[in-house]
This record gives sequence, C-alpha cells and structure tokens, in this order.
Amino acid sequence: MDYLEQSFNIRYHYKIFFTEGLFDSDNLLLADFFNGESSAAQKKVLFVLDAGLVDANPALETAITAYFQVHRAVELVSEILIVPGGEAAKNNPAVLESIIEAVDVHGIDRHSYIAAVGGGAVLDLVGYAAAIAHRGIRHLRIPTTVLAQNDSGVGVKNGVNYKGKKNFLGSFSPPVAVFNDKQFLLTLNNRDFRSGISEAIKVALIKDPAFFTWIEAHASKLLNRDMESMEYLIKHCARLHLEHISSLDPFERGSSRPLDFGHWSAHKLEQLSNFSITHGEAVAMGMALDSTYSLYAGVLSEEKLQRILNLLALFFDITNPLIRITDLNAPILQGLQEFREHLGGNLCITLLRDVGEGFEVHEMDPHTLLQASQYILQFKKRQFDTNTFPL
Repeated sequence: MDYLEQSFNIRYHYKIFFTEGLFDSDNLLLADFFNGESSAAQKKVLFVLDAGLVDANPALETAITAYFQVHRAVELVSEILIVPGGEAAKNNPAVLESIIEAVDVHGIDRHSYIAAVGGGAVLDLVGYAAAIAHRGIRHLRIPTTVLAQNDSGVGVKNGVNYKGKKNFLGSFSPPVAVFNDKQFLLTLNNRDFRSGISEAIKVALIKDPAFFTWIEAHASKLLNRDMESMEYLIKHCARLHLEHISSLDPFERGSSRPLDFGHWSAHKLEQLSNFSITHGEAVAMGMALDSTYSLYAGVLSEEKLQRILNLLALFFDITNPLIRITDLNAPILQGLQEFREHLGGNLCITLLRDVGEGFEVHEMDPHTLLQASQYILQFKKRQFDTNTFPL
C-alpha cells in the first residue's frame, strides 16, 4: 500500500468581554482590541447591524461612526449595513448576498473584519458570510440579546436556514472576539428579555444543579428585569457553554450534542410557527417535553420534573398547540427525523436522570412522547384550575 498522510492542529483563541457603553468614546475596550491585533496590512471593519436593534437604538449608527473618528486603529467602512433581525435574516438568501456584495465592494480582505451587532440570528448570518467570503474573514460578535450573550454569541457555530430547515447551511468558525454590552439589554421588550433565560435553564439542567437552584431562587428578580441577576445569569451561562465547547467536541464531529437538549422539537416548532415563536420559547417547550419523557422512561422522579415544569412555566407558555402530540401523525414528530439527519444519521437525544445530570439515548418512542405531551397539558390545566402560579 502506497499513500501520503498529513495531520495538523489549529489552535483557536478568543475572549468574551463584558462592558457597558461599548461605543462611548471614552470606552477603550474596542480600540485596545484592534490596536492589539497584529497585522502588517491596513485593516478595515465592516459593521452589520440588526434592524430591530437600530429601531430601539436610533443613535447607534452615529455612535459607531463617532467612535472610529476618535479611535483610528482600524478604518471604519463608511457604509454600515442594516439587515432584518430574527429568523428573517437567515431565511432570505438576498440578505446573505448583500453582505458578500459589501465585502467585495469595500475590499474587506482576510486582514480585515466584519462586526455583527444584534441578536443571535444576525450573528449566525454574518458569521456564515465571514466564513465563506475569501474562505474566511475575521468576524466580531457584539450580541445584543440575552439569548445571544449567554449562548449563541459565545460559541463557534454560524449558519442560515435553507429549504425551510434551520441552520441547514453553516460553518464552524469562531469569532476573534465577543463584546457583551449590558446597555443593549435595557431596550429589549419583556418577551426577548425572558427568551434567553431558557438557554440558562437548559445548561443548568444538563450540567449544573446549583445554577438551576440559583435560577429558581432569583426567578422573581429575573421576571422583574433585575440587571444584577441577569448579568450573573449571562456570565455563568456563557462560562458553562465555553467549558463544554473546549472540553469535548467543538466542531461536532460526532453525534453527541448535549447542549441541544430540548432542541429536536424546538427547531421543528420554530419552522411550524413560521418562526413566530422565538428560539428561547421553543427550547423551553422542547425541554418540558423531553424532561417529561424522562419521567415516563423511568429515569427522572416526578418531584424533580415538577420543579422543572414549574420553573419553565413561570417564564414561558409550554403548551403551544404546535408542540402538542395528540396522535402519532403530529407534525412535531417529524422533527425527530430531521434532527437525525442534522446530526449525521445517528439520533442522539439528551434526557435527564436528575436536575444537573443529562444522559443520551438514541431512540425516542412516539407513544411515550404522546404520554409526555398529555402530562404537560394536564400540568397546565391543574395550575389554572387551582388558580395557582408556579414557585
């Protein structure tokens, strides 16, 4: 046998910064970052902004322009792109094309940067555009929602939706840095403020029981938008995500994806709702379903399940009609096969043995899922009938 063989390693390194007023002229964080980046070439930065963020922060474009007039470590491209926020950014190929076009027109090369400012969908989109343009342009993430700051914005995945399937096209391409600015959270509506809490509950359920207890104890403060509590939740959740990514399978070569707890049905639910249900809301419903399935699989106690459902129901509606399973032809069940394909052919679902202890199975019984769905409906009905509120 005659062959050649090659093997090499690539080290990735990036920091997640926490700040306030990132684009205030006296905040040197961003300027110091660019000054610290080594490159012999003239560097440029192209900004792409979430339209919803701009609506809530009408002075943002002016602030960015003014910042780079003071701090000239990098050349700001005069055109600041504004793209639709939410899944609309990832559903329309024309939006992706507009970013690629701007890269070409403004000469954004591999020594330059694309900076995405917005929610997780916009960060996914821009990261994917950066990965495929010139086979890889450095990209910065400036997440502006709870969900993006504690989860999607700190990871290595990028993507867009294709043929109605979530993240069908994508890449594993880490950012060169992430900047979490807590000021952006102040302009979120209550729905978006709460939505990201589901990912914190998720990571607590699969790996950190003390964090789950902390969320229970601080639920009232979080509901009332206490910023100190939210800052702790975001930072701790981000740390847990980073530890998972670095210690296991960052580019997901295998099928094991515990961070996707609750996601097989969540992805399908988003699609069935035409993305009117937020990712965080869908994940909350997916976790409720899989946690209840764990009860019927004989591995999770009902006492622990009640704690989980009580907490989820405090922040979210967990009984949307689109996720209810009333028979074996329920559309949500198609999500199992689509998730199997997304993983590469082998189904791998995370269930719970306990709060903070996840484990994996490779099949799910539709009859048991039907039972689990009915349990959740009855759980909600008991709440309304007794006029009680969880926790």
